[in-house]
Amino acid sequence: MSEADAFYITTPIYYVNDVPHLGHAYTTIACDALARFMRLDGKRVMFLTGTDEHGQKVEKSAQAAGEEPQAFTDRVSRRFRDLTVKLGATNDDFIRTTEPRHTRASQAIWKALVAAGDIYLGSYAGWYSVRDEAFFAESELSKGEGGTRCAPSGAPVEWVEEPSYFFRLSRWQQPLLDLYARQPDFILPESRRNEVVSFVKSGLQDLSVSRTSFAWGVPVPNDADHIMYVWLDALTNYITAAGYPDTDCDIYRTFWPADVHMVGKDILRFHAVYWPAFLMAAGVAPPGRVFAHGWWTVEGQKMSKSLRNVVEPFHLVDTYGLDQVRYFLLREVPFGNDGDFSQAALIGRVNSDLANDFGNLAQRTLSMIHNNCAAAMPEPGPLGDDDEALLAGAHGMLGDIRAMMARQAIHEALARIWTEIRAANGYVDRQAPWALRKSDPDRMATVLHVLAEVIRHVAILAQPVVPLAAGRILDQLAVPADARDFRALGAAGMLAPGTPLPKPEGVFPRHVAAGAAKAS
Repeated sequence: MSEADAFYITTPIYYVNDVPHLGHAYTTIACDALARFMRLDGKRVMFLTGTDEHGQKVEKSAQAAGEEPQAFTDRVSRRFRDLTVKLGATNDDFIRTTEPRHTRASQAIWKALVAAGDIYLGSYAGWYSVRDEAFFAESELSKGEGGTRCAPSGAPVEWVEEPSYFFRLSRWQQPLLDLYARQPDFILPESRRNEVVSFVKSGLQDLSVSRTSFAWGVPVPNDADHIMYVWLDALTNYITAAGYPDTDCDIYRTFWPADVHMVGKDILRFHAVYWPAFLMAAGVAPPGRVFAHGWWTVEGQKMSKSLRNVVEPFHLVDTYGLDQVRYFLLREVPFGNDGDFSQAALIGRVNSDLANDFGNLAQRTLSMIHNNCAAAMPEPGPLGDDDEALLAGAHGMLGDIRAMMARQAIHEALARIWTEIRAANGYVDRQAPWALRKSDPDRMATVLHVLAEVIRHVAILAQPVVPLAAGRILDQLAVPADARDFRALGAAGMLAPGTPLPKPEGVFPRHVAAGAAKAS
C-alpha cells in the first residue's frame, strides 16, 4: 500500500489533571468517525489518542489527591482509556507521555533542536498559567477579581523567574508564514487560520522550553536540573507513536506526516505555531492539517464544576445509547463551530432524525418485505423515473461525502445522508407499497427492492457515525460482513432476489425526557 493510501489522524492527548468530560468525548468521536470512514474507503489508517501526564498542573493535582504523580497518572489515564472503549473508538494506539518510548522520542527531538542551533540557555521572567501550562505576555492578560491577572482562558497567572532553555521561535516566523501560504488548508476552519496568521505576523518571540521549579517531566538531555517544557514534551507524542526517532521504520515511512491533528480551539496556537516550528527546526516534515473544533456549552452556560453542569460522557452513553450520542454531537452543529448541549436537543435529534427518519424507513421497508415477500429479498421489475431518481441520489452519495470528509465537514456528510433518507421516505409515501400489495404486487416488489438498495447505501455510509445501528440494519438486509465497505457500493447485485432475510427489529428507540444526563 502506498503512502497515498495511508491516513493518520490524532486527537490531542488529554491532560490527566481531571476526569474526562463532554469535550474529550467530542474530539474522540469525531476522530473515530473520520478513521472509520477512511478504513471503509480502503485506506490504511492510524488513529492515535492518549494522555498528557507531565507538568506542574499534574504534579499539583497529584499532591492534592495525596498520591505520587506516577500513581495519580496511572489512575486517571485509565479513565481516559476506558472512555475510548465506551465511545466505540477504534484507535490503533493509546500513548502515555510517561512511557519510555516517549521519553526517548522527546529527548531525541530536543537533541535535534540543539544540533540545529535552535536551543540556547538563558533565564526567564514572565507570567505563567499553571492551568494552561503556558506563558503569556503582559498585553495578553486581563484583570480578574481582586486585581489578579488572568490569562486569555481566565486562568490566574503567576510571576515566574528561573533559568530556562529557549527555542528560537523568532527564527521560524517567515517559514511558518510560508507554510500557511503553501498549504492554505493547513489550519481549518478558515476563521481559525486567520487568527493564527495574524498572531504570527505580529511577531514571534523565542519560547521558554524548560523548567527548573518542579520535577515532574522529561529530563533535558545533559542537564539534570531542567525538565522539558510540557508542550514540547506533549506535542512530540504524535511522532513518538509513529516510531520517531526511527525514521526508517515502516510505521513512520507510511504515516508521517500526519494527515490531521484534531484539537480544541483553545490549544490551536501550540499545534499550528509551536509544533510545526519545532518539527521544521528538527528536520521533520510538519503535519498536513490542524483542525480546531469549537467548545460545548451546557444549556447556554460554560461547563464548570462550580455550576455542577459538567456533562459526564459515560453516563450520557448509558442514558441515551452510543450511536445516539455520537450522532447528536456530530450533527447538531457545523463541525468547527461552538455548540450548546441540552437534553431537549439530544432527544429531539434522536427522535426526529434517528427514530422517525432513518429507523422508520428501515423498519417499515423491511417489515413489508418480511410480511409480503415471504421474508426474502424481492425480485425487482422494470424501473420507472421515480425509481431511477431515488437510486441516482443514493449512488451519488459517496463522491459527495468523500469530499466533505476530506475537509472534516462531518455535519455536511450527515446532512447529505439524511437528504437521501428523507427522499426515500417521500418515495414510500408516493409509491404506497401497502396499496400496491393488492393492485400490483410486481410493482410493490420493485418499490421494496429499490428501497432496500437505498437503505443499504445509507447504512454503509452511516457506519462511521452510528456503527452499531448501521451494522444491525445491514444484518437485517443480509449484507455479508465482507460487503460493507465502500467498494461494495458500486457493486451490482448485492441484494440478490430470493435471499432470506431475518425478522426485522427496530434499531432506534424513541426517548422521552426522563432522567437528564448526569452533570457534576
